Amino acid sequence: MSVDDRPRRHPTLPAVHEAWLPREHALHRPRHGGRQLVALVCALIFFVTPGLCWALGARPTEIENRPIAAFPSPSAGWGFFTGLAQWATDHLVFRGAAVQAEDGLSRSVFGEPAPFDRGGNQQGGPLAGTPGENGPSPSDATGGDHAGFPTVIQGKDGWLYFGQDVASKCQPARPLDATIQTLQRLRRAVEDSGRKFVLLVPPDKTTMVPQYLPDSYAGKECAQRASAEFWRRITTEAGAVDLRPMLQEAAARVGRPVYYPQDTHWTDEGAMMLAADLAEHLQPGVTRTWATHQQPQEYAAPSDLPKLIGRSGTNHAHVYALAPDGQQDRTQQLTFPFDHPTETTTAPGTGVVGGKVELLHDSFTYPAARYLAAGFADVTMVTYGSLGKYQAEVVNSLIDKQVIAVEVVERNVAGGDAALLDPGVVTQIAQVLAQHPMR
Repeated sequence: MSVDDRPRRHPTLPAVHEAWLPREHALHRPRHGGRQLVALVCALIFFVTPGLCWALGARPTEIENRPIAAFPSPSAGWGFFTGLAQWATDHLVFRGAAVQAEDGLSRSVFGEPAPFDRGGNQQGGPLAGTPGENGPSPSDATGGDHAGFPTVIQGKDGWLYFGQDVASKCQPARPLDATIQTLQRLRRAVEDSGRKFVLLVPPDKTTMVPQYLPDSYAGKECAQRASAEFWRRITTEAGAVDLRPMLQEAAARVGRPVYYPQDTHWTDEGAMMLAADLAEHLQPGVTRTWATHQQPQEYAAPSDLPKLIGRSGTNHAHVYALAPDGQQDRTQQLTFPFDHPTETTTAPGTGVVGGKVELLHDSFTYPAARYLAAGFADVTMVTYGSLGKYQAEVVNSLIDKQVIAVEVVERNVAGGDAALLDPGVVTQIAQVLAQHPMR
């Protein structure tokens, strides 16, 4: 074979980094191009700035009316990794300022609020439990993926509404049939053990104050249909005490709605109706001697809904003194939240409901606590969201009670995912009460 007949070998590229190739070469790539440099600088600022701010004393703050997410436990398995994102987001030091800046920029440039209040697994928001509660279980707050529904519905005259009022009815986590069956099971378990059961459902603000809702909003028709069916069935089939008539009377008496314009909760006038309705249900006529008078000082507290859309707001209201016998003020200022069973007692007397009562509740009971403490000789309060963390403690606290009352806001019952509506929790309660009957 001649030299010319030998197979020719094509030359290979030298084993060098593409950044070292001549600039004219088609494969040349700079090691640090302009875009790469910008990306590196941005990454450096993103990761280093929070650390520097922390070292200088800055700390993250709550902007969603719920506790900042704790660092996930390694024992949570895969939940450790899924929980890291929420923890990292919550611990961005200037997140609140960034949200407000985004909203302000959107309003000034585009004339509309920033679009960060649109659905997609919105699990934060006002305590409805709660709120502390960050998800379907063990949270009081409704969870699930409600893409397309606003977190906050911006109504007329500055009124705001919690979007979960609508989303929980249009896209419930559990059918209403199943929720009612669970509540019926809970009632049977309590009553079969010789105790009395009371179910209280505070109406959503969208139910009681619809006049400030916008003319059009996502889910309007399906929520209205679902709400009508809900109130028909929750009172007739689940035996819930209908709080709506007394709330309407209270609103007519004070000449304004008994819900805050920029908060999802009711005012103290509404909260007193909860205490009065429960008292009347247990001891008819007991509130005839009740006398209330408004305290002179107005108090102010941050509104929960503006936080969810990068804004701020303040609730202004008055609290009341309650004298069950018409003379002696027995209201007490209690410390929230009631994560553990908290017992409060007062001396028996005229207008005071006797017996040992326990109330499993969400955040709608917080403003009512001072009036419950005044009108009930022995009342224990605990958030039903605590069933997720302290189930044994909460269930065992029911053993010596003669009355077990449950307060769950409308949206949480309609959504069907409150911790108290878990069939497993109801089974545990039923077993413990059956083992300790009240005779």
